[in-house]
Amino acid sequence: MELTGLEPGQTYYYQARSRGSAATPTPLHLVKGNAVGTSLHGFGSRSGPYSFTTPQPPPGRHLLSIALCNDLHLGETTAGLVTGLPLPRGISQPPGLAPYPQIMGRALVEEARRRGAHHLLAAGDLSAGGAPRDLREAKRLLDGFGTHGQDYFVVRGNHDRPTARTRREWGDRFQDGFFAVGSPAYFARELGGLRIVGLDTYEKRGNGAGPGGLSPDQLAWLCARLRQDRDQPTLVFGHHPLTVRHSPFPVTGGQRLDRRQARAILDAYASTPGVFLHHAGHTHRNKRTVLAQAPHVTLQEVGAVKEYPGGFSLLRIHTGGFALNYYKSSSLPAREWGERSRRVVAGLWPQYAFGPSVRDRNSVVVRDFSGVTPWRSVPAFGRISEKRAR
Repeated sequence: MELTGLEPGQTYYYQARSRGSAATPTPLHLVKGNAVGTSLHGFGSRSGPYSFTTPQPPPGRHLLSIALCNDLHLGETTAGLVTGLPLPRGISQPPGLAPYPQIMGRALVEEARRRGAHHLLAAGDLSAGGAPRDLREAKRLLDGFGTHGQDYFVVRGNHDRPTARTRREWGDRFQDGFFAVGSPAYFARELGGLRIVGLDTYEKRGNGAGPGGLSPDQLAWLCARLRQDRDQPTLVFGHHPLTVRHSPFPVTGGQRLDRRQARAILDAYASTPGVFLHHAGHTHRNKRTVLAQAPHVTLQEVGAVKEYPGGFSLLRIHTGGFALNYYKSSSLPAREWGERSRRVVAGLWPQYAFGPSVRDRNSVVVRDFSGVTPWRSVPAFGRISEKRAR
């Protein structure tokens, strides 16, 4: 259900009913917090009423909006096969229906445009295994949003990296499909004063397991690039998070970037006041983290496109701050698959993936973006060469 016309900064009370009977909230055994912002507030009944408070919008004039998404997994046929948990069975699409990654990818593009996104950033795992057909399909879907390198940008996830065996058969189709020959799969772009930095967080050999990793060249390039203009508003996105906090599942090294590299990146952020957001995927959950090491940077994990909750975060940048709001894809096929896929991990998936608090999906930060040019004033631009990237 979507409620519209609500006023900012107001507390609303509600009660959920099903066929006239008050609905009982699902207890959150696995996570701390409450995913939908409900609170008894002394009413003394598990059936409510409950409440939520709408945030204030960022101050100033709206400049541009960017959709943040990840984990499309084109080519996947079974959702919910969680690494480290051998017991939960996966869930597949019923026979006769379109593959769910295609349904959710198409819904992503349509919803992002409808919500007013001017650009889209896809933070890895566009495919389920780096197969040429799946990467072509991912690009075809994203091309529905606009032109790669101008309207939308992508980075590699661990599932997009070919294994030793498939590299001999396919080559590196992610590299070939999205980047110029000989150029790296990481980059920096300018959007009218806003710097976008895309990281290849699986720049290593492997089968997709294990921690994410940057090459020494890429890490040195990133640190040097950030030093060039420390105060420039900067958004960084890559597949693996820098840190994973409060996960109910076994927190292995494979859920995040290499620990030493993550520490080096956070050190670079600490001395770069312009960095305000690091967008990551991989964990398939919504989670907002702010670390004391770089308190001016929001580390935002975004839920997967391909399964429940099935959507994206919309970053709205104003002259006086930014807002992050998560949206579920709302087409009928997407909602049907979302209901089906919420049952993965024995039905406990929503407690993990949706986000343990409203703030993990919706937040507002006040800061100065007055130097960023409004979207309609941003000139078109193309790809940059490897020499310029380095």
